[in-house]
Amino acid sequence: MASTITTYSIHSPIKASRFSSLYLSTIRISPNNVLLKTLPQSFLAAKTTRFVFSPLPANSKSPVAKTLSFSGWTQQIRRTSSVVIKAAAEGHVEPAKSFGERFPALITGFFFFTWYFLNIIFNILNKKVYNYFPYPYFVSVVHLLVGVVYCLVSWGVGLPKRAPIDKELLALLTPVAFCHALGHVMSNVSFAAVAVSFTHTIKALEPFFSAAASQFVLGHQIPLPLWLSLAPVVIGVSMASLTELSFNWTGFISAMISNIAFTYRSIYSKKAMTGMDSTNVYAYISIIALLVCIPPAVLIEGPQLMQHGFRDAIAKVGLVKFLSDLFWIGMFYHLYNQVATNTLERVAPLTHAVGNVLKRVFVIGFSIVVFGNKISTQTGIGTAIAIAGVAIYSLIKANMEEQKRTHGPCIKLQTQPPPRSKERLSNKGE
Repeated sequence: MASTITTYSIHSPIKASRFSSLYLSTIRISPNNVLLKTLPQSFLAAKTTRFVFSPLPANSKSPVAKTLSFSGWTQQIRRTSSVVIKAAAEGHVEPAKSFGERFPALITGFFFFTWYFLNIIFNILNKKVYNYFPYPYFVSVVHLLVGVVYCLVSWGVGLPKRAPIDKELLALLTPVAFCHALGHVMSNVSFAAVAVSFTHTIKALEPFFSAAASQFVLGHQIPLPLWLSLAPVVIGVSMASLTELSFNWTGFISAMISNIAFTYRSIYSKKAMTGMDSTNVYAYISIIALLVCIPPAVLIEGPQLMQHGFRDAIAKVGLVKFLSDLFWIGMFYHLYNQVATNTLERVAPLTHAVGNVLKRVFVIGFSIVVFGNKISTQTGIGTAIAIAGVAIYSLIKANMEEQKRTHGPCIKLQTQPPPRSKERLSNKGE
């Protein structure tokens, strides 16, 4: 006897953004139903002819109850889920926050730690190289050369994507790069000639030169509290210089020249504000600065290097260590400057000011410990007074800038807008 084969299909009036309960119905099969599959003969005893999905009520709340019922059967299966489906009711899903968005203070602290760590390592390795290879002009070129190669490789892999540059932007960045090159070379001349701690003590005078340039070159009125806060800086540096055991005029004058160069770098940076991101800006400045540093290095130190400079250094430490030392000081120099730029983009001027002061304190402290530099009591007191003066100056200036930003130009500290990421490049120091 031929068996009758019945097919079963799905009729689904389900609507979007709702859940359904599944039950069996004895209603006739619609012609537009979708063919499902042939079921075994044993299942035909049931009076069921099709599946129907019906939506839950719109006001259904979580937990969602899903009922599976079969017409003609007495068994009812209920499952309860505690999942809250927010998207079904609101029509959108809230994007998950990244780790940085949930813990911004932790990320900023990590940036500061990395900045300090790289800066300290650079200063220590740099001074160790000068102890057996005292050629600061050539070493300055190496610093910039390694950084430029790093930038070119980063552009090559698209991290970051290279921003285009035109003649107008090149004209704006060239003065900044020239001052950057001059300040960098003079800082290295001082590092090679005197103790690292003493160079950083002299460089604490940079705010004084910045205030003087703003007052007498740009014509900006500097408030009296700022001038008064600079008095401890001048007194402290003077005390430290008079009794510094490693003092010589080459180290002192070159550090002072670097202060002047970085002051003008700050001035030109404010005029060279662009829409380009700080990573690309620093890359272009490094390239231009490298081109500026090569000629004096060749003219001043080239003959000595060719005669005995390279030979003496290799004889003292070996070729592999000599080349690796040059590479790593260049890498640490570029990385600490890049991280400093990225760090200062994340913080307010007050945090920026405090960060710069603490960085100098850490560098001075670690250099004294690592190199075992003997300092007199007067030098130690003078250094502490100078750093305290810089801290007071930085706090007062940052507070004034913050008041100007929030309440308008009630304090005429400067006529330029508040610092943006491109301006802060000029303030991170060496």
